[in-house]
Amino acid sequence: MATESNFHKGKDAVREDFSDYVAHLQFHMTLQARNLVPSFKPTNPTIADSREQLLQETQATLEKQISRQML
Repeated sequence: MATESNFHKGKDAVREDFSDYVAHLQFHMTLQARNLVPSFKPTNPTIADSREQLLQETQATLEKQISRQML
């Protein structure tokens, strides 16, 4: 019985390590993608501010959802 319990603990630890690895990988991929997306500057400053704010909010929300996903 002790061996079976240790097996499950080891399996859970590996799953948790893998989950952490994937979360870190997704985070770094997101940061890299930000560097690849060109910025856009509309001619109207009001439109630019609202679009930029919407883009930032959307990216933040998406990053939160991705970082909180469980396997």
